[in-house]
Amino acid sequence: MHGFGSAFLLAQVGAHAAQRFTERIAELDLTPAQVGLLRLVATRPGQSQQAIAAQLGTPPTRLVALVDALEKRGLVERRRNPEDRRLYALELTEDGRASMSRIALTSMAHERALTAALTEDERATLHALLTKIADEQGLTPGVHPGYTRLKSL
Repeated sequence: MHGFGSAFLLAQVGAHAAQRFTERIAELDLTPAQVGLLRLVATRPGQSQQAIAAQLGTPPTRLVALVDALEKRGLVERRRNPEDRRLYALELTEDGRASMSRIALTSMAHERALTAALTEDERATLHALLTKIADEQGLTPGVHPGYTRLKSL
């Protein structure tokens, strides 16, 4: 150990990874918040904005602007919820699904670049250890904790 604890190294690598990911997806004209929402809609289609906001840990009013921007770009659409006409279900459009394919390729390239110093076994071990830490800390799988701090999306 070089005098730095694991928590510091996690923060250092995490900040670096977040910055590099932001740069990579900027090439797709997307922000991390937009990518997170697209991923959530892709993996759990048909949910209401309120349900998604709860999963992200952000007020529904903050989510509206993000959904508006993605809807304007033709990546998501709001559909009336047949069970509750006051709620809108969010779905990816065809362009949204195409964007998700580009995001997936960008994410894989990011993952490979970030873990280039590791063997396949080391990558698997790192993933397992980080998953164990995230679970023990009560972090929501697949949801970046930054959503709770966002002032505007």
